[in-house]
Amino acid sequence: MPLTAEQEAEIAAARAAPRPTLRATAPGLEAHLYTAHPVLDHGFVRVIDYMGDDAAIVQAARVSYGQGTKHVSNDEGLIRYLMRHWHSTPFEMCEIKLHVKLPVFVARQWIRHRTANVNEYSARYSILDREFYIPAPENLAAQSTVNNQGRGAVLEGAEAARVLETLKADATRAYDHYESMLSQDGQQGLARELARMNLPANVYTQWYWKTDLHNLFHFLRLRADAHAQYEIRVYAETICKLVADWVPLAYGAFADYRLGGAALSARALEALRRMLRGEEVSQESSGLSKREWREFMEILDRSS
Repeated sequence: MPLTAEQEAEIAAARAAPRPTLRATAPGLEAHLYTAHPVLDHGFVRVIDYMGDDAAIVQAARVSYGQGTKHVSNDEGLIRYLMRHWHSTPFEMCEIKLHVKLPVFVARQWIRHRTANVNEYSARYSILDREFYIPAPENLAAQSTVNNQGRGAVLEGAEAARVLETLKADATRAYDHYESMLSQDGQQGLARELARMNLPANVYTQWYWKTDLHNLFHFLRLRADAHAQYEIRVYAETICKLVADWVPLAYGAFADYRLGGAALSARALEALRRMLRGEEVSQESSGLSKREWREFMEILDRSS
């Protein structure tokens, strides 16, 4: 398990001293508290704390909308109504704090989601561990020929072996130099805040990341998508499982309307209506660009 001895001791102490509480709890998430769920080769996600549950979403919605929600006969129906009509504020009543260990290049993608509170391990004050993300062979892929942000065919044979060896050798060499610059054996040693700039982007960092459920769903909609980069997608998929145990009604609506749903432009919607009427529709007659048409066809293929 990729936890330090200090972290394991902290978890053991927390589990050994449970406290009674009057606040709402989610039994499904309580079972996950402090447990480190492995991701990639050295990473993990663990729940540190949370606030609220499905009932908190419903409670907030009924305060906000008053008489307007009384026609909804049950909590699940109300939550699905909120999700379906993009009423996001009630979902902000729930929050979660995660401890995440992840490669630096994944963290740089992740931090673009700015609607969260983040505190990252500081390499100015501490020395980073000799831990690097090295992709499994099945995740070594060539550049996609149709998507500048994606991957193509998996590398094989001698080329795959060469790339893996290069990644391992470069990471090891960079860390060796990092250690030698920090060393005070017979020298002053370079400051940690300067030595860290020599480390590669696949070195692991850690942070505490706190966000509300509305913004978490936005993160998951983008990063748990099949088109997301694999290395961040596996973190998102792990978090999805935690959220499903935390707020099962809200996650069910999210999975239905966001993860499993699709948004269509006015032109794409009109093209679909024409198809349903039995008309022949082409990319040219739809008014969609080639890329829009390809994405539209992917949506129809997914739903067939």
